[in-house]
Amino acid sequence: MSKIQAVFFDQDGVIIDTERDGHRVSFNMTFKEFGFTDEWSVDYYHELLQIAGGKERMKHHWKTKGFSKPMTEEEIDALIPQMHKRKTALFVELIETGKLPLRPGIHRFMKEAMEAGLKIAVCTTSNEQAAKAITEKILSDVKFDVVLAGDVVKNKKPDPEIYNLALEKLGLKPDEAFVVEDSKNGVKAAKAAGMKVIVTTNGYTEKEDVSAGDIIVTCLGDPDGEKATLRKGSIPNFDGVVHVKQLVDVFGE
Repeated sequence: MSKIQAVFFDQDGVIIDTERDGHRVSFNMTFKEFGFTDEWSVDYYHELLQIAGGKERMKHHWKTKGFSKPMTEEEIDALIPQMHKRKTALFVELIETGKLPLRPGIHRFMKEAMEAGLKIAVCTTSNEQAAKAITEKILSDVKFDVVLAGDVVKNKKPDPEIYNLALEKLGLKPDEAFVVEDSKNGVKAAKAAGMKVIVTTNGYTEKEDVSAGDIIVTCLGDPDGEKATLRKGSIPNFDGVVHVKQLVDVFGE
């Protein structure tokens, strides 16, 4: 098997725990601004997370429950891009004002990857503007070789298209990179691309079936902060903090 040369990160739920207190809140603020009384609860939004993409979630909501104001398909199709644009702006504002902190260990882990000479990619179905707010502002001291976001691919996770594209852009084979994911759909996408996966679960995904992941932890952990619990797999000399070198050794065997 080839030596590991890159690490690919999902964004939402991996870099920042964005779903519950970021995207969901931004959707609800947007609905209110557009004159709807719809409000997505924590539990209902977890259901919606099984559908990849914000625009797709709004369309699914319209199809299954209907918005508080009745609309034809033509009307909802015209409105969704407008609402999604506003929702993204509100979400980026939450990130830039520091209301959504980075997940434990993520910044340290990325810096370790840089120091180890690995290429770093972000592969997310989240909006490009949101991805830029994270990669260019919050993580401005990390060198990202590839940032794939939004509608850059036709098929969203669990389809492997985004991971295949990242491999293609970096000229790598599937066994030369590993993926950091947090959800069932993300793990499916990475595995379908033929890659090794470490899963860092969060409040939304800890009950999902992510058993296809090679290693499962509660987070990446920080030496002076929150420690990780290992739920599946083996990490040599594991002490509650996941290090890049450990994964390069495990996944590069």
